[in-house]
Amino acid sequence: MSPSTDPAGRLCPLMGHFGLRSYGLRILLVPLTPEVMRGIVCIVLVLSSAPFVAGVAQQGPSLSRTQAIAAALSRNPRLAAARADSATAVARITTAGALPNPTIAATYTKSTPQYHVTAEMPLDQLWLRGTRVAAAEAGRLSARYRLRYEIASVSLDVDTSYTRSLAAVAHSRLSTRNAQDADSLRRIAIARRDAGDASDLDVELATLTAGQQANAAAADSVTARATLLELQALIGVGNDGGGVTLTDSLDVSADITAAAPPSAEAPLLVASGVALVQAATLNARVQHRNVFGSPGVVVGFETGDPTGAEPGLLPTVGIALPLPIFNHNRGPIAEAEAEQAHAVAALDVVRIESQLQLSRTRSALVATAGRLTRDRQLLQIATRVETMSLAAYREGASPLTSVLEAQRTARDVQAQYVDDAANALIAAATLRLLTLTPASATP
Repeated sequence: MSPSTDPAGRLCPLMGHFGLRSYGLRILLVPLTPEVMRGIVCIVLVLSSAPFVAGVAQQGPSLSRTQAIAAALSRNPRLAAARADSATAVARITTAGALPNPTIAATYTKSTPQYHVTAEMPLDQLWLRGTRVAAAEAGRLSARYRLRYEIASVSLDVDTSYTRSLAAVAHSRLSTRNAQDADSLRRIAIARRDAGDASDLDVELATLTAGQQANAAAADSVTARATLLELQALIGVGNDGGGVTLTDSLDVSADITAAAPPSAEAPLLVASGVALVQAATLNARVQHRNVFGSPGVVVGFETGDPTGAEPGLLPTVGIALPLPIFNHNRGPIAEAEAEQAHAVAALDVVRIESQLQLSRTRSALVATAGRLTRDRQLLQIATRVETMSLAAYREGASPLTSVLEAQRTARDVQAQYVDDAANALIAAATLRLLTLTPASATP
């Protein structure tokens, strides 16, 4: 069997170099010289990293960013709680506008007439009913804004997880390619050493670098796999032995800093806080005006005169007035005032935090966009330098250390570009959430 058709030779080129050949299930061994031991180390590293690389590269169901967000919105428990709060706020409107029920009383006395039937109809305070309904409407508006914010917040979480997964997969692919380049450099060093143009130190240094890059590729593959599993858990997709294939990319548009222009309208969280303060203020007004309670009209009839002096039904009419002797509505008033103070304080906190987050995110986006522009230029230079240094070393015009330094610089620039692209996409998505207004939010 020739080395070109030998599976073991394809798996690790060192097997062909150090005299290891596979014939069926037999392996011919040569004496364990230091060169053979280095070859065995390379084989072990490649075999150990192969399952992780295959796991990340495995083709599974395609998943776009939009599909991931839609899947998370359909089953996220945070949204279920926010929808329940919104339904509660709608129910409060019905409660605030409901009319009180009448009360019927039937009594018997020994005096004539003996049978008494009365009906009391509480007169709802018309000056309070409108205020109660307005307070409930403001609470419903606050809950609606909160629900829209939760929907956008869940979408941001999924979008961020998707972007981080893209970055982790990109890092894994870069590490795998770097490991392959390092192994190619090691083989070049061995060929030059055998030709008398390099020393054993160059081979040892190249072998050490190749081993380090193989370990880095295995670690990045595990990280990418874990990040994909976190994304699957976030959107509720189970791991049935396979994975998902991300179809979107880390492409960043040149005008990403204009993704969310400043708006004069208040953000969703601030608008929700304003509506909550309005609801709390109206509730406090209702309680202050409800010290005397609601009066009522009493109507009825009397009958049952055994003497016959008063035959038929005798109508009765009256009015019922509550007397604030023991209860002056102090408890509900104090509770409403406390809720109002809490709503005002919460609104102040939301306004301050919203402005800080908005300024911080916008500054981070501008800085990251600037780094991306420099990264694109540095990436071209680093790739060109790496290619030139490798060609010079192959021809004997440059030392091995120059190649290793060029490859290290290129790896750093590539990794920095991936991180900056991911951070720019995350910052832009966060900025869109922070600048979301009631008019721009989808109901």
